[in-house]
Amino acid sequence: MKPIATPRSAARSAAPALLIAALGAGTVRARRRLGSLPVLADAPAPVGAPVPAGWRLFTARGVEPDSATFLGACAHAEREGLRVLDLIPADLGAESALGLLRLVDPAGYRGDRLAQGRGAGYAVLVAEEVLARAGLDLDPAAGADPARLVALVRTLKEYAPDATSMAVAPGLSCGPGPRRADAAQLRAHGLAPGALAAAQFAGLALLAWASLRRGPWGKLAAGLYWLQPYAVLGGPAGPLRPASLARDTAARPLRSLDAALRTALAAAATGGSGAAGARDGDHEDRAERYGRELAAGTDRFLEPRRADCPWCGSRRLAVRVTVPDLLQGKPGRFVLERCGDCAHVFQNPRLSPDGLEFYYRDFYDGRGGEGAGTVFGSMGGTYRDRAEMLRPHVAAAGPGSWLDVGTGHGHFCNAARSVWPRTRFDGLDMGDGVRGAERRGWVDVGFQGQFPEFAAKLAGQYEVVSMYHYLEHTRDPFAELDAAGAVLAPGGHLAIELPDPTSRMARLLGPAWLPWFQPQHQHLIPAANLRGALAERGFTVLAEEHGPAHQGNDFLGAVALTVTRLAPDPGSPWSPAVPRGRRALRHVVRAAALPCFAGAAVLDAVRSAAARRGEGGNAYRMLARKDHPAPGAPGVGR
Repeated sequence: MKPIATPRSAARSAAPALLIAALGAGTVRARRRLGSLPVLADAPAPVGAPVPAGWRLFTARGVEPDSATFLGACAHAEREGLRVLDLIPADLGAESALGLLRLVDPAGYRGDRLAQGRGAGYAVLVAEEVLARAGLDLDPAAGADPARLVALVRTLKEYAPDATSMAVAPGLSCGPGPRRADAAQLRAHGLAPGALAAAQFAGLALLAWASLRRGPWGKLAAGLYWLQPYAVLGGPAGPLRPASLARDTAARPLRSLDAALRTALAAAATGGSGAAGARDGDHEDRAERYGRELAAGTDRFLEPRRADCPWCGSRRLAVRVTVPDLLQGKPGRFVLERCGDCAHVFQNPRLSPDGLEFYYRDFYDGRGGEGAGTVFGSMGGTYRDRAEMLRPHVAAAGPGSWLDVGTGHGHFCNAARSVWPRTRFDGLDMGDGVRGAERRGWVDVGFQGQFPEFAAKLAGQYEVVSMYHYLEHTRDPFAELDAAGAVLAPGGHLAIELPDPTSRMARLLGPAWLPWFQPQHQHLIPAANLRGALAERGFTVLAEEHGPAHQGNDFLGAVALTVTRLAPDPGSPWSPAVPRGRRALRHVVRAAALPCFAGAAVLDAVRSAAARRGEGGNAYRMLARKDHPAPGAPGVGR
């Protein structure tokens, strides 16, 4: 009689197959990416050739490109219309090459305006005008460490989003001795060294278990990992030819274990986040400021509770959820109430302007700016979908002028230029990020301040106004809609995207539903309410999308919010001193949550497929045309 397969035994049997599939897919992907790496023309520099003007070449210490490499790089950049070119040594080490190919797809790197700048950390050619716009005055003669070169490319890609690329330089050598990506270099790439080291330890342990306990299939998985460098980089025709490929391949498991250990120790020495050195003083200053503010309590940040709905005036209100700060873990509790007549959900009592400043601080800028930028930078597909929504309703060349309200750091405008290259994109936001977006060229003009304050100055100047996940953050949505009507030319279009408070996930996940986004979201507006408000202001709704607007983060967001609630970051400047035991508990909670994140990712994929095929998800988009002058009939809540 055959033994009955239990779910646990089936999962253990499937593990080697999954490992083999993942390693095989990774190897094929790396080979494909390797084949798309451009290579500089390998030609000797003519005697007496003039030095190209307007370019600077920065190199790591110990790396000395010859004149032929410099001239070839300049010629390649000019020919391809590039302003930043990272040069990859042809003898780049095997693990460094595999790491770079994991991070970037050379075929799509240049065209992805939101892709993070990536580099090998050996040499980078930069146009002087890009350096000037970035405000960088660097000396090419002073060799830099690899992490600084990686950080330089990451910064400059923002100033040349569609004119940055990489190429293999046959005449460039890594120099003597092996070099591995250290913790500083990983941080320069925007990666978390501690998390990467933990993942590497886990992967090595899983492979060791598979090879020892899972028979031939487990040994095959371990063998694929072992031989992967040669499978990707071996052969005479590849653009990269690591000098010690055979030795690196043979010693891969031991070298990987050594690298993971070194990275983990370096991450632990700096707290795992890279907040060291000059940042320590900044953290102390922030902690002192937060300490003074919190000493006075957080109730002062809340206005008196209102007894009626700000949308329709009804007094039939009921508490929807009561939650703490779900985003940063700052002290305070917040109530969202729902109107029994129009279903509008709003923060009650709401935060005062001082309270909003306190709870927004260090989220989009400052301490949390890098993380927010990484999230926004990964949404290129969503941004392009938003821009494409206008295609059936505007001329083929696209709108001439577009104002993105609540633009943040300008990520939408930067991505939308690939859809509407002839459009002038301006941005408006309360934060300083809009000024940086203007310097980088992501927006043509950046306005900093409250939108209604600009309504008279910008009256009738725009063909399109967009408000993507902006209106829910505002104190008075009616005033924002009035401002949009004022700055739009007759026949202009207003594009809005909002979280949908009627989503099934809001009921299922309760306080852990991410779009509640407390304490930042002031109003969550059902689609019917927005349609009515637009009609009152002379707009005709042309299109409404629910499924395509879904953001696939319901379950991942719920896990993340729950983990943050159970194990807040003890290193935040608003947190009181935490005993060492509590810090250890936080690491235990976060480690235990890893399987939950994996499961949540699967559930979100299934949920997203269902939402985009039919009944809709956690957000909606609406496109409306301004057909009549705004009648000046604000809503009840004005």
